[in-house]
Amino acid sequence: MTPLILLELNEVNFEFVEHYARRGALPAFARLFERQGYARTRSEDVYEHVEPWIQWVTVHTGKRFDEHRVFRLGDGASAGLAQIWEALERKGLKVGAFSPMNARNAAANAAFFVPDPWTRTGVSAPALMHAAYDAVCQAVGDNAEGRITPRSAASLAAGLLAYSRPRHWPRYLADAVAGLSSHWPRAVFLDRFLADCFLRLWRRTRPDFATAFFNGAAHLQHHYLFNSAAYGGPYRNPPWYLPAGVDPVLAIYRLYDGLLGDCLSLEPRPRVMIATGLHQDPVDEPVFYWRLRDHAAFLRAIGCGFARVEPRMSRDFLVVCGDRAQAAATAARLASGRAGGVPLFEVDSRGDSLFVTLAYPREITAGLAAAFDGAGIPDLARETVFVALKNGHHNGIGYFADSGERAAPGAAPFPLTELWQRMLGAF
Repeated sequence: MTPLILLELNEVNFEFVEHYARRGALPAFARLFERQGYARTRSEDVYEHVEPWIQWVTVHTGKRFDEHRVFRLGDGASAGLAQIWEALERKGLKVGAFSPMNARNAAANAAFFVPDPWTRTGVSAPALMHAAYDAVCQAVGDNAEGRITPRSAASLAAGLLAYSRPRHWPRYLADAVAGLSSHWPRAVFLDRFLADCFLRLWRRTRPDFATAFFNGAAHLQHHYLFNSAAYGGPYRNPPWYLPAGVDPVLAIYRLYDGLLGDCLSLEPRPRVMIATGLHQDPVDEPVFYWRLRDHAAFLRAIGCGFARVEPRMSRDFLVVCGDRAQAAATAARLASGRAGGVPLFEVDSRGDSLFVTLAYPREITAGLAAAFDGAGIPDLARETVFVALKNGHHNGIGYFADSGERAAPGAAPFPLTELWQRMLGAF
């Protein structure tokens, strides 16, 4: 039986990949595209539903959003949906999943299951990998401030020694040093580590089916797409943000190119599928991204009641309240927030919990005041951390390549739900 690996390269733009491949920068992608081509997928028609934590649930379950109804990052763990690794396990196959977005560990006996950094579910992996995973969760959660605790640093160092490839150590060192002064090398460092961990676990357990999710390109495209050599639009990021000539998109694509080559050369030679779920296009106008420095302290300062708050990706956080009445009051207080007349938050109310996004799109300078019904923040700059300038936004068209089947040239995009059957059909 030929093993199958699904590489989930979140939001990668294959047109940009082709640009770099034509210039010799991505040899593994160039060979795959020349031999097999690639297809396009389509997902949701409503733009608010074109989110990776929705699209990857669709990939894993074979269900559209109106069927699975998973809207928030982190909710996949409690959705109770049958996922692809469980379906294949019931067919007698050994399965593994590494960082699948918004997914639940419900396999009976997974070769390995390491969740994404934002979703609370069980970890099925050696103790050292589990500790490294906890460190990754902490580092990802505090990425905007560049903070990593001593305990997390020790666990990550132990994980690097156990799971990383020695030939990659110079690159880890270079990215770690560069990451002290710039955010983008941290994303490359993390995805390199996740790729090394995945390959090590795969070689140790030899699953029939395994999937691995990588988010670095999505993050870097959102924030640095204007620096890409493949971008031909009018905007450029200011030098204080990122110097001209620095191309983080190419850096992460090169990492994925190496990963693709490594997967295709594993023994026994697996079939490799690549899916992106969706992709990114350049925005029409740059947008500032901000994150609260201390979510719980901020909520208390403006008089919000809550039981706990859970930071999510980038600008997002989940507020869990004691009951619906408290949630309604907290939602109203957050929704009333304005700075310079511009709304601060987007709030999605779901019973006794709220999914909140810090959506203020402008620059936050010292002394900018924020007003709420019955409360105020005199200096919003003290309460927030700059994350990035938004360069890219979501497009519901994704891409799919398969080392085991050539794509039909010029074919119309197929529904993302079909990936489920294509993975089942591989066995």
